[in-house]
Amino acid sequence: MKALTLEVPEDVTEALCLPEQEVHPRLLLELGLSLYAQKLLSLGKGAKLAGLSQHDFSKQLGARGIVRHYTQEELTEDLAHAGLQ
Repeated sequence: MKALTLEVPEDVTEALCLPEQEVHPRLLLELGLSLYAQKLLSLGKGAKLAGLSQHDFSKQLGARGIVRHYTQEELTEDLAHAGLQ
């Protein structure tokens, strides 16, 4: 795994008004959702970055009104997994 250090100014994290232990996971969630919404990450990679299952990540997308991208390739994979292709 490649480690990436992101420095967030203390006044920014304090402005989040979150308990300290929630700041890191929340920032990863927000980053995963944002990059997915911009079509820079797939659902699986966005979920992985956010530390969530794909199902829970999809729920977060829905709760925020972010449209799920569903490619022909994903449809083919899902149909094959379901034994329909």
